[in-house]
Amino acid sequence: MAIPLPDGLATPALVVDPDVLDRNVARMAEASRAQGFALRPHAKSHKCARIADRQLRSGARGLSVATIGEAEAFARAGVDDLFIAYPVWLDADKARRLRRLADDVALRVGVESVEGARRLGDALRGSDRAVEVLVEVDSGSRRTGVRPDAAGEVGKAAADEGLDVVGVFTFPGHGYGHDARARERAARDEERTLGEAAQGLRDIGLDVRVVSGGSTPTVGQWRPGAVNELRPGVYVFNDATQLAIGTCGVADLALAAVATVISVPAPERFVLDVGSKVLGSDRSPWVAGHGYLPRFPEGTVTGLWEHHAVVRLPEGVRGPRLGSSVAVVPNHICTPVNLADELLVVRDREVVDRWQVTARGTNT
Repeated sequence: MAIPLPDGLATPALVVDPDVLDRNVARMAEASRAQGFALRPHAKSHKCARIADRQLRSGARGLSVATIGEAEAFARAGVDDLFIAYPVWLDADKARRLRRLADDVALRVGVESVEGARRLGDALRGSDRAVEVLVEVDSGSRRTGVRPDAAGEVGKAAADEGLDVVGVFTFPGHGYGHDARARERAARDEERTLGEAAQGLRDIGLDVRVVSGGSTPTVGQWRPGAVNELRPGVYVFNDATQLAIGTCGVADLALAAVATVISVPAPERFVLDVGSKVLGSDRSPWVAGHGYLPRFPEGTVTGLWEHHAVVRLPEGVRGPRLGSSVAVVPNHICTPVNLADELLVVRDREVVDRWQVTARGTNT
């Protein structure tokens, strides 16, 4: 990561290298376009209207989001094509919010149960604009999603409710791994399960127009054919986990938390004024510690408290001086962004802009 840190920056803060970010956005857009995939990036990773605008201007079909709140925030920012890639379970309040949203934007919603489809139908019946529905399929993550052979049952329930069932989607969480073989296996699992599920919808007479998958680790492993839409998210920034599993290089890291050295208790140990309330507390099986330090790549963030990060260096490595700035790339970028009010855009050691985290905290 090559962001030259500004002097006198109030820390901790999340800083962005706009040139690296723009390169990441352009690379994914071009790769998707060249392989014939529609790109609908997952905005939960950045939650920022300024970044969404870059993705849409680069050719993204629309945005994916995780919650009704995120969809509302991006709709207020002017995004008019949104997919809530989540099996939304509607209570009375969420039903009212979803109905209002459906009247304002082109909306897709995920569903993975007959009961969920019925609630969705009740909430959206009589909406001014048709809402598209995608059935979620489990392709190996063992999270949400039905078996491929059950997709037809859920799709029929949604169609019986008057909903426009347009396809299937999945999340290949098992594509994270140290080598490309894990990512390739996950991509093949996606293709197989999505293909089976899509055929199940066709068998009951539904017109399958969208077969949606993809994550940052598996994008490079896709083969055109069964799938026609990709939803990567982390790629805009990348993070310590993506670096560790080999889906990006150091030069592709676009965001870091900048912290100040507040204590140097020993030559091989120092403490930063950043903790779990900024970095998040995610651990990664592929990262030793709580983040990656571009300036000290052999160092390890061995301890993380709410406002402290303890870093240990190998013997013989000279550490930073008290009061100096150090960048930490989080293990998982989505949580730190969700915790921040703004992203500081840095170029040539100067803060040149401040981007509001538009959907900050919109977790319902």
